[in-house]
Amino acid sequence: MDLVGACRAFVHVSERGSFTVGAAAARMAQSVASRRVAALERHLGERLLERSSRVATLTPFGRDMLPLATRLVRLADRLEHEAEAARHRPLRFAVPDTCSTGALARLIADAHGHGVLLDPRPAAPAERADLVRSRQVRAALLALPPTEATWTVPLGLAVAHDPGGGGPIYLDTLRPGRADAERRPRRVWLQTEDDVPHIRDSLTRLRDAVGLRPAQLAVAPTVAAATADVLSRGDALLCAPEQARELRLHWRPLGDLDPGLARGFSLMAADEADAEVTRVRQACAPGIARCLGAKEYSEAAP
Repeated sequence: MDLVGACRAFVHVSERGSFTVGAAAARMAQSVASRRVAALERHLGERLLERSSRVATLTPFGRDMLPLATRLVRLADRLEHEAEAARHRPLRFAVPDTCSTGALARLIADAHGHGVLLDPRPAAPAERADLVRSRQVRAALLALPPTEATWTVPLGLAVAHDPGGGGPIYLDTLRPGRADAERRPRRVWLQTEDDVPHIRDSLTRLRDAVGLRPAQLAVAPTVAAATADVLSRGDALLCAPEQARELRLHWRPLGDLDPGLARGFSLMAADEADAEVTRVRQACAPGIARCLGAKEYSEAAP
């Protein structure tokens, strides 16, 4: 017997005092409602309704059973509602705030094709780690050293004017000379995404080795502000090739380090048993690489 269906028929008929009206409210035929109520009475061992040609009235036993039957129907309705919401619940996913809008849109579309509603949340490296640890997101792209990462993104310096030759830029070319005593020396701007030990510490050691001043290596308040200083003051922005192209800057690898600097990323799930995160990791890997600007999806810098 369909216990929920039988209780639904009983509740609607008893509330309206009529099999005809109650069946219509329950969206079933009158004959179906009558059979279901009769089956429920047999199952419970007592009559629930007194029937006449025009009305249906509750028996004393029916009055006792009605509140419980009503609760069961409401719980069943809530279960169906929650199941529908869970099927359409977006997968909150923390991503680097360096990902472009266009690349994220394509990643969301790729995920749709695999039955996942993706909700990317741009955030800085430390915040992404906190979000996934606290389960505020179901997955996050964590910043890791390239040797430990699934995806790697080459980093170099973006400058306003083409340095020519196609070769790398060396950090010692920013070393201030005597003529620079009266003006601010040129800086290398790090983005928040690169303010992590495996990138920042390497650049700090290199800065000291080539004789740059401490203030010549700084974390940018915003990418826009740093880019403005690149254009107006001759500074350099540490970034990936795609970002330099978007900013219409000229990108070159950093020639002082071998191997060169690179970002590293891996996808971490709040719950490794989360099947949707596994599906994203497997099916959407090319789209994730494109968002990050990983090597296999890099485009030529200007």
